[in-house]
Amino acid sequence: MSVKAATEKNFRRARVKPGKRRSSKRPVSWRAIRIVVIGVLVTYAVYRACDLVLSASALQVRHISVNGNSKMSVAEVHALADGVRGKSILTADLAAYRRRLLASPWVAEVGLRRVLPSTVEVFISEREPMGLCRLQKQLYLVDRAGVLIDEFGPQYAQFDLPLIDGLVRPPSSGQPAIDERRAEFAARVIDGIAPRKDLARSISQIDVNDLHDAVVLIEGDTALLHLGDDRFLERLQSYVDVAPALRERVQDIDYVDLRFKDHLYVRPVTAAHKRP
Repeated sequence: MSVKAATEKNFRRARVKPGKRRSSKRPVSWRAIRIVVIGVLVTYAVYRACDLVLSASALQVRHISVNGNSKMSVAEVHALADGVRGKSILTADLAAYRRRLLASPWVAEVGLRRVLPSTVEVFISEREPMGLCRLQKQLYLVDRAGVLIDEFGPQYAQFDLPLIDGLVRPPSSGQPAIDERRAEFAARVIDGIAPRKDLARSISQIDVNDLHDAVVLIEGDTALLHLGDDRFLERLQSYVDVAPALRERVQDIDYVDLRFKDHLYVRPVTAAHKRP
């Protein structure tokens, strides 16, 4: 038996209209526009402010202060660093001017410092000549590192320095060069005798051809003094002590070998070994 359910007239399927799809495009925000505009204006203002500061005449380099120089004149230092004048002290390329100063043979080390509002300070460490070096028939001031500083001339007459032979090594190719080992050896000889200023001033010539035997000449004496590679002051003093007695026995001495403890070996000048 089937039962037919009564139809409910009041019940109907709800008719729902599909909603409109929202657009993915958002309306332009005036607030965002204002932020962008303000950002652009601030950036431009900062740029203009920096430009005004960097170009301000009060911050342009007007003074170059030089410290530590004794051989180089202030004018020479100014000539090498003069391009920095008129530059902004905040942006001047001091490293470039440092390189220019280091190109001078007298300059061993240099530092530059900005001092607001308009000064650049230059601190120079100069090379110290230890002697004169013969190179291609010319004499040059040379330092203990073997750097040729400048050609020796009347402008350097205040330097009382020994002539150092044997520094130049034969060139394998190109120009002759200073042997750094021999320069260091010559510096050791000079430093070893330096405590006795009177003896140090008396040395007129040093030969370092042999790295194990420094040969020196002293003023007023033609004898070559072989000092070896150590105890330079002790050996030189031993010769000075006995030189008058030696001259009484041997008038013309070719060389004196002082390398042996408690012994002096003296070679007189003969016709076959007479030095020019």
